[in-house]
Amino acid sequence: MRRRYIQRGLELVEVSLDYVPEPVNSDAVLWNDRSYQDANDPRFSSRSTHREYMRANGLASFDDYKEQFKRDREKRLAFYRGEDASRKGDIAQAIEVNRGRS
Repeated sequence: MRRRYIQRGLELVEVSLDYVPEPVNSDAVLWNDRSYQDANDPRFSSRSTHREYMRANGLASFDDYKEQFKRDREKRLAFYRGEDASRKGDIAQAIEVNRGRS
């Protein structure tokens, strides 16, 4: 007789031959609205009703700032590469101040 086992922690657990494991990828819930339906929250039952609720109440979710985070990251990287536009003006001003002292 065939048997099938899965490992849970340090233990082997026998399962049926047609056992299908739950998805390991935590992002799997993002591909459907099941998490909204399982939440039993009467305010919303799908992503669209959730977004409408958020907008109507002046709320924002993390993904609403995705583009802002991208722009801010680019600004930080440019700063650390020495591409800060204000830096040239600061250097020119410092040179002029030092010339005036000589």
